[in-house]
Amino acid sequence: MRFFFFSFLLSMSFGVDGYAQGGFVFGFKGGLTLGLQNWNGLEQDPLFKYHGIAFIESLDEANDAFAIFVQAGYHLKGSAIRNRNFFNPISGNVYRPPAREFLFHNLSLTFGGKRKYPYGDAKVYYLLGIRGEYTITTNLDAYQAFNEANPAYSIYPWPFFVNRFNYGVTVGGGVELSFGELMGGLLEFSVNPDFSYQYRQPAIPNVQNPYTGQTTTIPERLIRNISFELSLGLRFLRKVIYVD
Repeated sequence: MRFFFFSFLLSMSFGVDGYAQGGFVFGFKGGLTLGLQNWNGLEQDPLFKYHGIAFIESLDEANDAFAIFVQAGYHLKGSAIRNRNFFNPISGNVYRPPAREFLFHNLSLTFGGKRKYPYGDAKVYYLLGIRGEYTITTNLDAYQAFNEANPAYSIYPWPFFVNRFNYGVTVGGGVELSFGELMGGLLEFSVNPDFSYQYRQPAIPNVQNPYTGQTTTIPERLIRNISFELSLGLRFLRKVIYVD
């Protein structure tokens, strides 16, 4: 990461006699999100949703091999439980109950660097960023009626154990395309693992089973996010010419 900062400072201070040209790039990207969650070592079914991101990054046409970027986005993360097909012996029909989705609506802020390589008229790149996220809401309230009716078998997460602030990294790569002097596009794929837990529920002792009258302990539950994102976007160049 220090290498990216050092390269950025060099590019911003670089100049030639007469003038130097720089500026910045801004744009928008979005697309498909595949969300996964690990629940105490057990992988849930994937969640297929979407994301949207606004970004800005450095530009130095004299040395466009490196760039520093900041991006802010909305990401719908989580996981799902998908049921198997069931056969109804009365009607003879086969049906599948709808999937149970666990949704976390997250806002993110990512700071990082990009390394670019020419590829014909395009540029390919890889990126690395440090990411922080804030969970604005979830859909876990929809599962609380079951938890409250079956306290000894509360298999679903509770809303009040959600961690609102999380952090992780973003690693990815893509290709930048030029549509003209001041406009371009991009296609990007990224992997976004969290280091923190999206959900952390401590062990709950002395929970009474309403059917047997016995007490039990609900074990600790830890949930961590990882998402895979495929994005399409537009890039807009803002050029600045410095004259000596």
